Amino acid sequence: MYNQLIKFAILLKVSFAVGVVDMALIHLENVSLSFGDVPLLDKANLQIEPRERIFLIGRNGTGKSCLLKVIAGSMSVDHGKIHRTPGLKVAELSQDLPNSDDKTVYDVVSEGLSEVGLLLKRYHDLTQHTEVSDHEKWLSELETIQKALEVKEGWDYIRNIDSILTRLELNPDQKLQHLSGGWQRRVALARALVSKPDLLLLDEPTNHLDLAAIQWLEDYLEQYTGAVLCVTHDRALLKRLSKRILELDRGKLTSWTSDYETYLTDKEHFLETEQTQAKLFDKKLAAEEAWIRQGVKARRTRNEGRVRALKKLRQERQARIEHQGKPKFSANEGVLSGELVTNAEAISYSINGRRLIEDFSIRILRGDKIALVGPNGIGKTTLLKILLGQLIPDSGKITLGTNLQIGYFDQLRSGIDPELSAIENVGGGREMIMLNGSQKHIVSYLSDFLFTPERIRMPVKNLSGGECNRLLLAKLFSLPNNLLILDEPTNDLDIESLELLESILVDYPGTILLVSHDRTFVNEVATSTLYFWGEGRITEYVGGFDAIPLHAFNKKQELSAPIIEKGRETSSKPTGNIRFNARMKKELADITQEIAALESLQVKLQAEIAASGFYSQDKNHIAQKLAELQELEGKLKVRYQRWEELESAKG
Repeated sequence: MYNQLIKFAILLKVSFAVGVVDMALIHLENVSLSFGDVPLLDKANLQIEPRERIFLIGRNGTGKSCLLKVIAGSMSVDHGKIHRTPGLKVAELSQDLPNSDDKTVYDVVSEGLSEVGLLLKRYHDLTQHTEVSDHEKWLSELETIQKALEVKEGWDYIRNIDSILTRLELNPDQKLQHLSGGWQRRVALARALVSKPDLLLLDEPTNHLDLAAIQWLEDYLEQYTGAVLCVTHDRALLKRLSKRILELDRGKLTSWTSDYETYLTDKEHFLETEQTQAKLFDKKLAAEEAWIRQGVKARRTRNEGRVRALKKLRQERQARIEHQGKPKFSANEGVLSGELVTNAEAISYSINGRRLIEDFSIRILRGDKIALVGPNGIGKTTLLKILLGQLIPDSGKITLGTNLQIGYFDQLRSGIDPELSAIENVGGGREMIMLNGSQKHIVSYLSDFLFTPERIRMPVKNLSGGECNRLLLAKLFSLPNNLLILDEPTNDLDIESLELLESILVDYPGTILLVSHDRTFVNEVATSTLYFWGEGRITEYVGGFDAIPLHAFNKKQELSAPIIEKGRETSSKPTGNIRFNARMKKELADITQEIAALESLQVKLQAEIAASGFYSQDKNHIAQKLAELQELEGKLKVRYQRWEELESAKG
């Protein structure tokens, strides 16, 4: 009886274990994949359950995108097994853009729905082209399509497509070949989302999205009923949604069931333990190597087991892949610019009758780090060009400072020749790079940006997106500059590179104008933020992304009007923890003097109004003086609020 119970318990345990695997959408078992001698996956195991939210992180070039392709079934593996639930529906957003052919946005997005998509595409075409020569034929085909869609519940798909296209601000009838790379990526994202798959694979989905679209995507993923596996470097996205983090490091796949903050702590402990174990292993190997060198005594028969053990230790040491060091690049500082970098007075600018900038003023001083934030195509790049004197405003005045050495980071990577190698792009024929007064060999310099000797000599077109961005930073920082223009510098960078870049920019003594949709990055770097509301309105807030009012990203709510004075909008939002910079110091000194002058005028007006006989004067005169006092008190209130913000920032 006892043996029968044991057998039953074993059978029950096995059945339960099998059931767990069967419940999983996909199960990778000891999967290995290599490119040449580089192991991307080394006996990797992974199980994805329904409705899971998994975020895949790791260094650039470690194989994250390849893992997604393996799971999607578009890439085969060298060894191992992959078990998929029968009928599993998978949709993938890859880093590769859709073909820029003659298809419309609606055509490409509907392709995500296979057979139903063909019906939807034809229905959309028919409803968009109602003026036809043979109206009866058109009506007959439309009726046929409608009936087919009813059978396949196509109306729900139509509503879903329309909703996603609207939220991603995509024109369904625009030709794909006329869209920029960033907008084509939005189309690819829409195509992945519309099918509502069992498993959604997303590779850097927030790249090229503006902040409103990113927040919509976060809400969408939070409510999504399927499972999601997402490769991302967006730390704000990780902090909000992650419950399980998957890390790919040196071919090993490790699962961390925790939020992002807990993962960071646990990972640090893991690396410390790994380093300690490696040192103990190396110490033991060194002792055994010393023993074997003793000669004949080590080769006696009774020591053959020890010799075999030493051979095994050597094999383990040879197979061990060291943890790649952190990037350690730094900025090449130029001469000091003048105190004034640029001054804009009441500038306005329009394109084809569309107002991008309306009566905007700003004074940028050396050391300011200003982020430009707002929806795509709203005028951020235009303002940058005007501030740098590259574009003449319709009205207003621009004054540039002296000794400006400008460095550009262009998200389109136009400064890099894809046919040349990394060493040719950065070195430009130079063997030595001059960095803040000292020379460094180009190979050593590029190694600080995590380029191996093999990678620096291959054509740039063979590098990953993250490597291309690191290369662009390497080229930027190899030249002296005191004004950095950074246009989406965080795209495709891994988290460690991001955090190092942040620390460099925070300590950078020059001036920075930054365009970015990376919320954490803006919070860490920016001392003030220009938010573009649309229709030419631009507001400056002291601090980073968190200083922008939440209603700025919700178009359904009415925007509260900021205070507009002398062409420059200001905000009375509390400043929070921000860095006190040179411009703020100058503004604090100016506003202190202004308050003193206004208070002096206030005392005079109050004394005049309080004097006997004041109210026996002409009524118009009385009304004018009272109005002057009221206006003056309003100005003082605004100045006091701003003074408190600056004092708070000063600490």
